[in-house]
Amino acid sequence: MKDNFTVLYEIAQKINSILDRQNLLDKVLEIAMAHLDAERGYIVLRDELAGDKFSVVVVKNFAAEREAAESAASSSVIRKVFASGEPVLTFDALTDERFEASRSIMAQKIQSIICVPLMVHEKTTGAIYLDSTKSRGKFNAETMKFLAVFGNLAAVAVENVRRYENLKRENDRLKSEVQSVKMFPGIIGRSKAWKSALDLVQRVMDTDVSVLVTGESGTGKELIARAIHNQGARAGGPFIAINCSAIPEALLESELFGYKKGAFTGAAYDKKGLMEYAENGTLFLDEVGDLPGSLQAKLLRVLQDKEIRRLGDSEVKHVDMRVISATNKDLREETKAGRFREDLYFRLNIVEIHLPPLRERLEDLSALTDYFMKKANETHGRNVKRISPPATARLLRHPWHGNVRELQNVIERAVVLTRGEELTEEDLRLREYSEEELFQTGSTLEEFERKLVERTLVETGGNRTRTAEKLGVSLRWLQYRLKEWNAQKDEPDDAR
Repeated sequence: MKDNFTVLYEIAQKINSILDRQNLLDKVLEIAMAHLDAERGYIVLRDELAGDKFSVVVVKNFAAEREAAESAASSSVIRKVFASGEPVLTFDALTDERFEASRSIMAQKIQSIICVPLMVHEKTTGAIYLDSTKSRGKFNAETMKFLAVFGNLAAVAVENVRRYENLKRENDRLKSEVQSVKMFPGIIGRSKAWKSALDLVQRVMDTDVSVLVTGESGTGKELIARAIHNQGARAGGPFIAINCSAIPEALLESELFGYKKGAFTGAAYDKKGLMEYAENGTLFLDEVGDLPGSLQAKLLRVLQDKEIRRLGDSEVKHVDMRVISATNKDLREETKAGRFREDLYFRLNIVEIHLPPLRERLEDLSALTDYFMKKANETHGRNVKRISPPATARLLRHPWHGNVRELQNVIERAVVLTRGEELTEEDLRLREYSEEELFQTGSTLEEFERKLVERTLVETGGNRTRTAEKLGVSLRWLQYRLKEWNAQKDEPDDAR
């Protein structure tokens, strides 16, 4: 017959090879009950977030898991073990003076109980509870010694699994971030709003759906469009970008569609349009909201039929391209005002990816600043190593009307002009905005209120509690107003 030392050694080897917490706990209870010939048992663990609470995590031979949970919640035995960190053994629970007030023991007619703590670094993290309703003296001092040692081994195994699971989660998170960096080089950001946008990018990359990228000027719309192209199925094809607001209307059609020789005065040769150059690739229509009405109808036909016709040509050509468009305008409002075709809007906007302004993702400002500082160092042969705390605070106060593009320009200028290895507030050369500039006359009361809240959020680095304190309002009021304004952004036209 094996001695207890040999048994414990074999048990330790067995439980330390299990890396799934639930499987480990099941095995721990199974071993404890089998070795002590217990009729019933459960294991409780302390709540990591609320240390004064515990919950039943594995149960055996109770009529229902709920019964075990109720037993643990009302158990004076469990409370005593958690309070003292010492094992509890009773040969006859019904006559034990320590537990004469225990309703659960009396109601269930429990006769023998043994309960040992799970200890890690002298802290009780849980307990193993076993009992018998059939025989007195089921457990004795010798079995308590065995179970106490086993409980220590089990506690270490459970803690190791907890750390393993935490490391695995952290490893998965870091892998995801590394993959994101590899997938989207130059796209910096870990804020919730930015991650949400990148999640949509990943979902649409390998499809051919039309994507509309929206956001203020300088938020990185073309960067996102290039990421979709570069990581998608058309990565091997061309990426053709055109700014619809930068080319005169008279030239825009010929640039997009091309022309035949003699189509108009000066057309001395056949010329392919950008749509033909985008064959097997992506056509990026930047500022598509500025597309003239006459071209909106022609673009709609291209999206519907996948065919184009050069100016002055009778021949129709098939085009195989993906269309990604971008705008800083509210195209829903443009369609309501009759300046943008509704049918074209729906064709372009199969999936919308909205890029938040920098003032709504200030938690990304530090990473963006470091990135642009390193990039400016490489470009201009500088060796700026850091940015001073006052300069960082100044960046957080700035309204960033030009968004990330403005930040890049500010950092590059500061790197070029600084005389040291640390960027100072003076190096940034940012002017303070006056109240008159922020709150122009002609604003409605709601617009004034909204601007005041947004400005205060910028000043507090996005901290809502401090913003509410500065404005003299409740945090609940502030959260309600922010939620209301965000809902207005997403509200469908017919609901306004």
